[in-house]
Amino acid sequence: MSNTTPVIQQFSEVGLNDELLKSLNEAGYQQMTPVQAMSLPLILRGDDVVVQAQTGSGKTAAFALGILAKLDVTEFAPQALVLCPTRELAEQVAEAIRKLAKNMANLKVLTLCGGVPTRHQITSLEHGAHVLVGTPGRVLDHVNQNRLNFAKLQTLVLDEADRMLEMGFQDELRAIVAKTPNSRQNLLFSATYPKGIKQLAEQVSKNAQLLKVAEAPTQAKISQVFYQLDDTDSAYAVQQILLNQQPQNCMVFCNTKAEAQRIADKLIGKGFSALALHGDLEQKDRDQTMVQFSHGSARVLVATDVAARGLDIAELDLVISVNIAHDLDTHTHRIGRTGRAGAEGLAITLVGAQDDYKLRLLEDDFAKPIQLQPLPTAPAASKPLQSDWVTLQLSGGKKDKLRPGDIVGALTRDNKLTMQHIGKIKVQSNWAFVTVEQGAAKHALNLINNDKIKGKRFRARAL
Repeated sequence: MSNTTPVIQQFSEVGLNDELLKSLNEAGYQQMTPVQAMSLPLILRGDDVVVQAQTGSGKTAAFALGILAKLDVTEFAPQALVLCPTRELAEQVAEAIRKLAKNMANLKVLTLCGGVPTRHQITSLEHGAHVLVGTPGRVLDHVNQNRLNFAKLQTLVLDEADRMLEMGFQDELRAIVAKTPNSRQNLLFSATYPKGIKQLAEQVSKNAQLLKVAEAPTQAKISQVFYQLDDTDSAYAVQQILLNQQPQNCMVFCNTKAEAQRIADKLIGKGFSALALHGDLEQKDRDQTMVQFSHGSARVLVATDVAARGLDIAELDLVISVNIAHDLDTHTHRIGRTGRAGAEGLAITLVGAQDDYKLRLLEDDFAKPIQLQPLPTAPAASKPLQSDWVTLQLSGGKKDKLRPGDIVGALTRDNKLTMQHIGKIKVQSNWAFVTVEQGAAKHALNLINNDKIKGKRFRARAL
């Protein structure tokens, strides 16, 4: 397995067509990341690869470009299948592929995930798609109902394979792989490389090249601080840290669903703009939570590790771990969410008595012994983190031909709201979300609910 970080190359050096190079330029891609420079030439050559690389390393673009480079848009059948552990990640991957394929005419990317009605997916499958992105359970359901024909499949991607194994998808993965052509190209990406991943890789491909991509230099810009929790209530400790640090946004990781919900409830009760994210929430609630946090209308997200998988926030000021994670790879994954894109990040870990053994293991990766510090006391004048934004949900999406520009047009039609009042916009299959300033929310709701967009009436509500 190679541990060498290659010399960064330009995308123009690997033989990509003009359409993809144009999309890369329009998307702001400059140089390849190490994972792209190491894996993309092999992927484009048609090799099977197993890549160990951290989240945020650019792996999605690597396999997306590999898929799109050999895709035949005139062949309206599934030519690539990407399997992801969660719906959130699948949606993100599908969006990334669409972004890179924007200059390829008539290319269709379809997501097949649980949490949404099957009938919409069945209709979409009947119309055909070039690239399928989905979760193992829902994809296998379509396979078992003979709704998928993999005769033309060229590429199989297992993204975040370690999480799929952790979530118990071994049997589903095995069943899906068995239905795909033996001639397929296999691409497996994983943040860690435990024994189970090695076994899965051998089942999927006997001759895959194994690549271990060195962590990006940005990791060095993450400062880690460890606070002694003692008998202090963890929710109170998190509250004091947030008041003390005043981050623009923060993710708080908990080892259990109950703890995540309890801490979120405590923070909300103290006036913080906070939300919980864990497996007990219904899919629609998880979707709404993800959108609110990524759009900035909630500033604190208290989450379990599996639920937060696939949530990609480009700029995250602070990560707090309530107790050390169950394993050290997960701890590394948590702290790696801050300090991305070269920015400086801060990761704070609350260490309880039960963490002593894990702390000693973690210490092996540090040049010096870890020093536990006393919990800071928040300044008296500090205020709870609140958001100046609110996210609105519209009762229509891509199926209604709704586009971000249509929503902007509806909100600015009477010239009372400008682009400064409007934040991020996300359009999904059946819903759309737009974030607006708190003071503009009432007027924005009136504009949408009392008029038409593209000749249709939509209902909007504040989340």
